[in-house]
Amino acid sequence: MITIPYLTALTTYFSYGLLFAFGQFRDFFRKIFDWWSKSNLQGYAPICLGLEDFYIRRLYLRIQDCFNRPISSSPDAWFDVVERISNDNNKTLKRTTKVNRCLNLGSYNYLGFAAADEYCTPRAIESLKKFSPSTCSTRVDGGTTTLHAELEECVAKFLGKEAAIVFGMGYVTNSAILPVLMGKGHLIISDSLNHNSIVNGARGSGATIRVFQHNIPSHLEKVLREQIADGQPRTHRPWKKIIVVVEGIYSMEGELCKLPEIVSICKKYKAYVYLDEAHSIGAVGKTGRGVCELLGVDTADVDIMMGTFTKSFGSCGGYIAGSKQLIQYLKYTCPAHLYATSISPPAAQQIISSIKVVLGEDGSNRGAQKLAKIRENSNFFRSELQKMGFEVLGDNDSPVMPIMLYNPAKIPAFSRECLKRNLAVVTVAFPATPLLLARARICLSASHSREDLVKALEVISEVGDMVGIKYFPAEPKKPQLEGDRVKLE
Repeated sequence: MITIPYLTALTTYFSYGLLFAFGQFRDFFRKIFDWWSKSNLQGYAPICLGLEDFYIRRLYLRIQDCFNRPISSSPDAWFDVVERISNDNNKTLKRTTKVNRCLNLGSYNYLGFAAADEYCTPRAIESLKKFSPSTCSTRVDGGTTTLHAELEECVAKFLGKEAAIVFGMGYVTNSAILPVLMGKGHLIISDSLNHNSIVNGARGSGATIRVFQHNIPSHLEKVLREQIADGQPRTHRPWKKIIVVVEGIYSMEGELCKLPEIVSICKKYKAYVYLDEAHSIGAVGKTGRGVCELLGVDTADVDIMMGTFTKSFGSCGGYIAGSKQLIQYLKYTCPAHLYATSISPPAAQQIISSIKVVLGEDGSNRGAQKLAKIRENSNFFRSELQKMGFEVLGDNDSPVMPIMLYNPAKIPAFSRECLKRNLAVVTVAFPATPLLLARARICLSASHSREDLVKALEVISEVGDMVGIKYFPAEPKKPQLEGDRVKLE
């Protein structure tokens, strides 16, 4: 639970109020000018009415240079950011031929597989030559290759489940699976901060949806008890099926799910557990097997395990792992399997190869080194940010570190000042977060060196002082002996 300082909340409300007032003022004069000008709609209603795109026109477009920045290299520890210019007050942005080499703190490249790899890249290239970039078919027609079968076996073995099914897009994995599993007379209990793909999937299922307070098992138990006692709306019949949906690492908070307590409660009330490990699989745990391994939960106690290949494995797509009966049912009924083009063969090979590196099946210990490095980098960076006085969300071992900004004016200020110093960061605001809780989301990688992190900390500290986002007093620096100092070139 985030507690906003009173003064910060007051100034944030005032800033948004000011932006809203000026936006409405400008819209008033816009309507007057539009009334005098000729309309080309000829009886059609406008697609976007005034209030529907108000936020985009009056708030987002002013700072859109802070988002959707194009890059011209692989998303490694350092990458090339393409410069853009605007001649109409940020309404449109045009790419230039200039690029800036920036330190990358925005990509989900947790284990560093998104760049060229000595083991993965040659095999992905070979699969491209053998299978082509796309199967040009769905899985049930001509879109299942030997690589897809091998990938599903590899994922199931890696997670300790009986079977798995893979899809070409991570977002679709949630949004297409939940409507297949759940329907009328069923109950979905979702964490209040679950990802949008889960929210849309739950809404599309037609099931009854109830929400419990973020990562609070006691409130989950209260909701479960009340819903079981009340039964279905109007009829009060018992629920046909109950499923609890949580995430391993919450992508906007960097927090680990309290999985042991949640699993215990679900067992008590005979509810299924659906675990989204998009940000945790491959990134946490001694061997990269996610929050189940990290928190000591048997994967047999998690009924449905979902994850993506876009974060830790340098590829694309998502998976569902569970019992053979569940996976067989999904292969017969899931639209993402029946009607969508199958995952690209080179992407599938990239995932297989990266999992083999993580497990040490490539004949080296690089996988173990990557896992140790991402854990070390995450804990060091989080600790140093907190010492500087920043309000940092999340738990230890999580590679996701949100730095709270709050005020809307600080969103573009922080992003632009960091970019000027060759540091690329991601800023996040409404509607991805609640209106008052804007933040910068730092994502670390095993490919970051200690020198990279020290440079990033220096820039963030400097910009933090300039923008005014150090909401806590900084810890006094401890005196160091000359021999203990780290000298950077």
